This record gives sequence, C-alpha cells and structure tokens, in this order.
Amino acid sequence: MITFVTGMIMILQFFVPATQTMGETIQEWFMIIASAAIFLGTINLIQVHMHKVRYKARNWKYSPVTLTGLAAMLVSGLFFGGIEQGGAFDYMFQQMVVPMGATMFSLLAFFVASAAFRAFRASNWRATLLLLSAFIVMLGRVPIGAMIWHKIPMVSEWIMQVPNLAGQRAVMIGAAMGGVATSLRMIFGIERSYLGGTD
Repeated sequence: MITFVTGMIMILQFFVPATQTMGETIQEWFMIIASAAIFLGTINLIQVHMHKVRYKARNWKYSPVTLTGLAAMLVSGLFFGGIEQGGAFDYMFQQMVVPMGATMFSLLAFFVASAAFRAFRASNWRATLLLLSAFIVMLGRVPIGAMIWHKIPMVSEWIMQVPNLAGQRAVMIGAAMGGVATSLRMIFGIERSYLGGTD
C-alpha cells in the first residue's frame, strides 16, 4: 500500500498541480531514507566481512583489507579534515581510490577487445555489416583514414550520427519501457522481490 500510494503520487505530480508539493516532500524523504540505507549498508558490509574472517570463508583474506580501507576512509573523513582539498580523506581518495577505479576501468578494455573479436567474425551478413561499420568508424577516427580517402571521416561521422544514434535511442526507449513496466509491477503489488521475498 505504501509503495502504491507513493508511486501514484510521484506519477500524478507531473499531471496534477495539487500533488506537486506532496511529490517534492516524498523526494526529500527519499534522500533521508537513502542516507539511512548507506548507514545500514555499512553495517551489513562489516557483518559480512567479519563473518568471512571468523569462519575462514572463501577468499576471506580480502576481507581484512576491505575493513581496513573502510575504517581508514571513515576515520579520515570524520576526524581529519573531511572532504577539504589537501586533507587526509582527499589525499587517500585522489591517490588510492581514483587510481584503483582507473585500473578497474582499464581492465574493461581487454573484455571489450575480446567481445569485439567474437562479435566481428563475419559468420553471417549481420556480423559482416557490423565488422565493416566498425572498421570504417575506426578508420575515420585516425589521420590515415583521410589519407586513404578524404570522405572516410564524413562516412564515419554519418555512421555515428544516423544508424548508431538510432540504435542508441531504440535501446534507451526499450530500457525506459522496461523501467516503467517494472515500476508499475511494483506499484500494483505484482513484483514483490524488493520486500525480500520471491513471490
């Protein structure tokens, strides 16, 4: 019932001016609940990793590293300058978290290359079309493409702005429709997995 009423108010605020204030109030409540959820998530993280260390579960050796990092960031943020530039928290974030994030994203390049190698096998006409399009786009992004033929950059830009953009919009529309369908299932009580059950 709470989900239904809240969801209907959030929908109606875009169409019924009288519900706009209620919608803004619910959004403020959301921020408060999200803050509480972060606190509960931190407690859950500590419990899960303490349990792994206590019972020597699989890959438990990474748990002390996780807990140490959590404690270090928490203490530095609360007692040593907070998020001020040049403080301990900012230093650890810039010198540790950012490089580790960059490392994780750089590893994605290998997965993308592997997926591209599998996708670009010209086994049928669709894969062949994908292979040719990708080759033209990549050739149009480097100087040698214009040296081969001066219109290759134009063709590359057309591929990116017309067929590629159309495909992206189709994916976005499909994702939006899926989100709307899931939201309606939750509002009308059909989808209840967010309550912790499978029914």
